[in-house]
Amino acid sequence: MPLGTDLLKMINKKFEPSVNVSLRYGKYDLLLITDKEGNAVQLFMGKQNEQGIIKGDRYARTLKYDKEGSLIKDHWERKGKAT
Repeated sequence: MPLGTDLLKMINKKFEPSVNVSLRYGKYDLLLITDKEGNAVQLFMGKQNEQGIIKGDRYARTLKYDKEGSLIKDHWERKGKAT
């Protein structure tokens, strides 16, 4: 499932650094894992079971910066099933 623009607006903002963030988007449960700057770098999207595990899809974010610290690349890629 490709990530839509509304979802990207929701997950591309800054969060608290180095935490897991649980969100809800439509009928999907989301779990975001953030890096030390507060950027979401992993996304688990699907249905959450009683133990809190999300079954669905897993996405990873690529962030690349140049020597001056300017963002060059910001890309989400589907990595497969999340179980």
